[in-house]
Amino acid sequence: MQGLEHGRFIELKDGIKLFVRDLAPEGAVSGAPILCLHGLTRNSKDFEDLLPRFAAAGRRALALDVRGRGLSDRDPEPMRYNPMTYAQDVIAVLDALGVEKAAFVGTSMGGIITMIVAATAPQRIERVALNDVGPALDPAGIARIAGYVGKSRPVVTWDDAADAIWRINGVAFPDAAPSFYYRMAKRTFRQDSEGVIALDYDPEIAAPFRSAGGAAPADMWPLYEALKPIPTLVIRGALSDLLSPAIVAEMKQRKPDLETAEVPRVGHAPMLDEPAAWAALTAFLQIPAA
Repeated sequence: MQGLEHGRFIELKDGIKLFVRDLAPEGAVSGAPILCLHGLTRNSKDFEDLLPRFAAAGRRALALDVRGRGLSDRDPEPMRYNPMTYAQDVIAVLDALGVEKAAFVGTSMGGIITMIVAATAPQRIERVALNDVGPALDPAGIARIAGYVGKSRPVVTWDDAADAIWRINGVAFPDAAPSFYYRMAKRTFRQDSEGVIALDYDPEIAAPFRSAGGAAPADMWPLYEALKPIPTLVIRGALSDLLSPAIVAEMKQRKPDLETAEVPRVGHAPMLDEPAAWAALTAFLQIPAA
C-alpha cells in the first residue's frame, strides 16, 4: 500500500489503529518535527509531496490518517468521529512517537483539531499553520461540505473518480488541469484487491453532521484564544467559501502577531504546494524554500 514504507500503525487505548506517515530528517536536525493534519474527507496522502521536502530540510515529517480515513481503522462508534476525539488521538500519537513538541500544519478540520490541542495541551505545539480554516466558518462552505460528505455516486474507473472530484472541487481550483483532478482522485479514493474503487474514508464520518441537523458549529473563538502565545500563520484560498476575509480580519484583530497569506485563484483548501502557500509556509516554519 502507498506510504507504508514510510509509516507505522499506532494502537490506541480503545483498540483503534491509526496510520501515520513518518519521515526521518535528512542530515542534521534543523527544528521541531512537523505534524500535518488533513481535512474532513481527506487523508495523509494530501501531504505525500510535502513530507519529503520537510525531511530534506532536516525536519522529522509526520502526517496522520485520522480515524476513519486512509489506512487508519474505521470506528464502530460513528459519534466518536468528532474533533475532540481526533485531538485526543493526536496527543496519543505524539506520545507513542516520542514527540514532545511539534509544529502543526492543519488543513480545514486539521486546523480545528490543532486549535483543540492548543487549548488542551499547548505544551505540545511549537507553532501553528492553519490552512483555510479559522474559529468561525462561513455557512456557505459548511453547507457545501455537508452536501457531499459521506455521499458518492458509484465509480467504475479512475476517470469516473476524477470526474467526481472535479464536480465537487472544480469551483475551488478553476485553473487546474485534468491531471490535477486525476491525482486528487488517487488521494481521495482507493482501489481494493478486486479492483473496486471507493472513497478512502468511512461514510459514517457524516454521522455527526446528521445528528447536528445542520446546526452551526460550536463557538470556536475560545479555542483560537489558546493560540495567542503560539506563533501562528493562516493561509487562505482567495476563492474560499469557508474562511472569509472578514474572519481573517477578526483573527488578526484578536491576535495582532498573526501572520497571513493568501493563495490566488484557489478556494477551499489550498494544497500548500502552490507558490504563494509554499513560500509562506516555508518562511513560517523556518526551512529553506528550495
